[in-house]
Amino acid sequence: MKMLLVRKFRVLILMVFLVACTMHIMIDLLPAAPLAALFRHPLYRAALPPLADGDLLFNVNSDIRFNPRAAEQPEWQNEDHHEEFLPTGETSIDSYPNWLKFHIGINRYELYSRDNPAIEALLQDLVSQKITSVAMKSGGTQLKLIMTFQNYGQALFKPMKQTREQETPPDFFYFSDYERHNAEIAAFHLDRILDFRRVPPVAGRLVNMTREIRDVTRDKKLWRTFFISPANNICFYGECSYYCSTEHALCGKPDQIEGSLAAFLPDLSLAKRKTWRNPWRRSYHKRKKAEWEVDPDYCEEVKQTPPYDSGTRILDIMDMTVFDFLMGNMDRHHYETFEKFGNETFIIHLDNGRGFGKYSHDELSILVPLNQCCRIRKSTYLRLQLLAKEEYKLSLLMKESLLKDKIAPILYQPHLEAMDRRLRIVLKAVSDCIEKDGYDNVVENDFNTDADTVTTER
Repeated sequence: MKMLLVRKFRVLILMVFLVACTMHIMIDLLPAAPLAALFRHPLYRAALPPLADGDLLFNVNSDIRFNPRAAEQPEWQNEDHHEEFLPTGETSIDSYPNWLKFHIGINRYELYSRDNPAIEALLQDLVSQKITSVAMKSGGTQLKLIMTFQNYGQALFKPMKQTREQETPPDFFYFSDYERHNAEIAAFHLDRILDFRRVPPVAGRLVNMTREIRDVTRDKKLWRTFFISPANNICFYGECSYYCSTEHALCGKPDQIEGSLAAFLPDLSLAKRKTWRNPWRRSYHKRKKAEWEVDPDYCEEVKQTPPYDSGTRILDIMDMTVFDFLMGNMDRHHYETFEKFGNETFIIHLDNGRGFGKYSHDELSILVPLNQCCRIRKSTYLRLQLLAKEEYKLSLLMKESLLKDKIAPILYQPHLEAMDRRLRIVLKAVSDCIEKDGYDNVVENDFNTDADTVTTER
């Protein structure tokens, strides 16, 4: 009897061992997640040039004392408050809140590095940190709220105005289109997949309008616009140029509302930004056309005008053009750069709420800068070609990336499919340029051929 039990036990152990081995083999055979595989690709591992002090937005070894109470005061203090986040070494930096780690990581070439762990942590903070105060953002055509968190970080809140499947009404002009919260979220993920890293971190959040907006705001103008709808839902509308009225009120279910939260960039008193008029700005008029819409040689004029007559700014515009076309964003009237870095720096891809409005239409006029100038970075071109391959399909990568967001799904499936279609259109446009002008005249080599690093021409 005892021998029989021993044999059965041995058989059981063998079966467990075989099952474990089989599962291990099956796991090994499973395809790697496309997004992880993409970020391991050599095109996504190329290093930046070595960073000098002048290439950093902030020098943590300087006398600047980062005051976490910036949210409550006009700026971070440069005197007194010696106990507040004094950056004197690695241990102190580790203790910084994630929004501050994000700010410190900004340099001449990128808003954040590929492997900066503070970015994922900051995305989590945006959806989990306690909201301590809320105020309306001044300016702009539609309602946006500035939210301050318990850790003194701040973010721009854009509330949900449309459902995922709704398209922009065909009779809407681009300048009166809704700003979509999910477009802001999707733009951050698309920018990262394109390896631009020029959009500040954005995450979706379900906000309690009573507890997290009305009860914590000191903005009387905002507070006065709250009301209870006939359906017993909490609503508010704030003050702005468009869609801020009782008829266009934002209503919860009964007091929960979705929105996007975009992490703030450093205060302008510490890191000034320069605003530039986009050369391919639309007329923002119901009847008038912009110069670029009627002059096919318009790019030649732009290329003779600073800062587009030297450096990499024209290539930055082409990157932004591709980014906007993939989203269907027609609303790019101005752009910003960090003043400290002069003209040799990237364009910050801010304010993307009017993207992803139409999945059934590709707005080819967005691609005019690329078609007129016939210039593109080699790194951008190679990544676009990679994202057109089946194993790195852009729509699948976006779908996987967006699933991480707390209010997923972010994009309606036809929007994902539209990006694949638009990517093919971009590659065809570049191909036509190469056929017309030659590869070397169209594709700008921004790689250092001696070492596989991206040069300062990034």
